[in-house]
Amino acid sequence: MARAFAPGKCILFGEHAVVYGHPAVAVAIDGGVEVSIEESDRWTLEGLPFDSSRHPHISHILHEVFQYDGPSLRMQVKSSLFSSAGLGSSAALSNAMGAALHSHLKPGQPLDPVALARMGHSAEARAQQGRASPIDTATSALGGCVVVSGEWVEGTRHVFDASLSTPEGEREWAVNAVDLPDNLEEAWLVIGYTGDISPTGRMVAGVASLLEEKPELEGEMDAIARITRAGLTALSAGNLEAVGMAMDACHERLQRLQVSSPALEALVEAARPHALGAKLTGAGGGGCMVALAREPRRVAESIEIAGGRPLISRVGAPGVHLLEN
Repeated sequence: MARAFAPGKCILFGEHAVVYGHPAVAVAIDGGVEVSIEESDRWTLEGLPFDSSRHPHISHILHEVFQYDGPSLRMQVKSSLFSSAGLGSSAALSNAMGAALHSHLKPGQPLDPVALARMGHSAEARAQQGRASPIDTATSALGGCVVVSGEWVEGTRHVFDASLSTPEGEREWAVNAVDLPDNLEEAWLVIGYTGDISPTGRMVAGVASLLEEKPELEGEMDAIARITRAGLTALSAGNLEAVGMAMDACHERLQRLQVSSPALEALVEAARPHALGAKLTGAGGGGCMVALAREPRRVAESIEIAGGRPLISRVGAPGVHLLEN
C-alpha cells in the first residue's frame, strides 16, 4: 500500500486582488487529505465502484499524467478539511493522489514537490473548465508560506513559474516561497467555517460585475495589494501584531467589494476580542474566516458560540509527504 498526505491552505492576504495580477499570500494548514492506494481485483474509491467521470481530478492524474495501465486499484481518501469551503480540499486531494501513485509506481524514489504542484494545477484546471490559480496546489505541495503573483515579490524566494491557457487567454504566475521566522510558533490560526458553500467562480464574477458598475472601486484592489505587501513584510519579520492589523485592514477592503456575508461577519466579530486579527479567507460569500491568535482555544470557543465550526492550525504546516504503512 502507498499512502500520502497533502495539507490544505488558508489565504492570509490578497483574495480577489490576485485575479487582477496582484500578489496573494497563503499558508499550509494542519488539516488535509490522506490518500492510500493498493492493487485490487476491481477499481474502487471509498469502497464503491470508481467512476472516472465523477472524479475528474483523480482520472486526470491516473490516465493523463501517469498514463496508468496497470492492475485495478483500491483507493481510499480521508479528509480533515471542510469541503468546498475555500481551504483547498480538491488541490490537497490532487497532490496526495499524485504522491501516492508516484510512490506506488516508483517505490523508494523521493517526491518532487514542484512536479506535484504542476500536476495538481493541471488537474485543477481540467476539473474547473480551464480556470485555476496555482495558489492552492502550490501551497499544498510546498507547505509553509507561498506567495503567488504576476511577478516576483520582494522578500520572497522564487520557486517556479506556472502558466495556463484559459478561456480568457494565457495566464502566467510566479510562485514564491517565504521563510517563516521561529517566533510564529507563538501564534496559531483559528479557522471558522460558516457552513455555507459559495462557489469561487460566482464570487469572482460578482466582483468583476461590481467593478464594471462602480469603477471607483478598482482602487480597492490596489489597496488590498498594498496591505498584502505590508502583511507579508510583517509576517517575514515575525511581527504578529502587524500581521493581525493587516488582516483586519484586508477584511475591511473585502467588505467594500461585497464579498463578505452575515455569517462571516458574525464569526469575524466573535473572534476579534481574543485575536490579533481576523478576516474572511478565500472567495467569500460563505466558506471560512481566519483569525491569528496566541490563545487559540478562546478564539475557537467564541467561533463555536457564534455558530461556526472551528479548526486550529499552525501557521505554515509541512507540504505533501508520504506516510508510513
